Amino acid sequence: MPHNHKYRKNGKDFFVGKVEKDVASSRLSGEELHDVVSKYGDIVFGLQLGKQKFPGFGLTHNWVKRSIFCELSYWKTNLLRHNLDVMHIEKNVFENIFNTVMDVKGKTKDNIKARLDIALFCNCKNMELVCDESRVAKLRASFVLEKNAQLLVYKWLKSLYFLDGHASNVSRLVNTEECRLYGMKSHDYHMFMQTLIPLAFLDLLPKGIWDALTEINHFFRNICSSKLNVDHMERLETNIVETLCKLEMIFPPSFFDSMEHLPIHLPFEAKVGGLV
Repeated sequence: MPHNHKYRKNGKDFFVGKVEKDVASSRLSGEELHDVVSKYGDIVFGLQLGKQKFPGFGLTHNWVKRSIFCELSYWKTNLLRHNLDVMHIEKNVFENIFNTVMDVKGKTKDNIKARLDIALFCNCKNMELVCDESRVAKLRASFVLEKNAQLLVYKWLKSLYFLDGHASNVSRLVNTEECRLYGMKSHDYHMFMQTLIPLAFLDLLPKGIWDALTEINHFFRNICSSKLNVDHMERLETNIVETLCKLEMIFPPSFFDSMEHLPIHLPFEAKVGGLV
């Protein structure tokens, strides 16, 4: 984000008491990345992968593996070394949004562990656990719909019809009695993320939360557009960072386990150090 952006100085809504002054790390070329991972010596593949730790892990780097593709002599000179499946990312992001907003049991990111993290790192007193002698209560968060509102969403989805070839029969995916979605395919997640999310939660969520979800909906629609130009992509890169900051002010930390895979910039390797 720009060095003078207001979110950098916000020590209340993000990590409590922390003001972000660091600049963005430089983007490494394929040759530079190859040189970095080559200095860590032998790489263990297979079941032992997760047990290896290179010197400086967590301090100066976050490398846990070196891809076997690095053995190819031409790999480091490729302009694009990895492709990201946008529809798979849409699935992960949709599940985090929908399951959390709809408070789906066992799948919501707003669970007890998340609330404990909030007490440690955030300044959200209204989301901290309430404890007494016999039980621990988790108060309903502002981003979670009430039961009546959840039922309205499921009934609305049950009533949807699309033109032939545009989408599958969404009504078949909805179980209004159990308040669950079943049997969704990749294109169903694609349709929800790019079309239905803003419509489903319109007038049901507070405006600030609905706006943030609508922005990430627009991001996916834009990167899947049939026509893009450099200026457009640069605006997307800037806007999605601010959108993620808005989501961070709303949802608990565990909500973002799939957000790290968003194609925010290229080369992607500069963002996630575990893949080369």
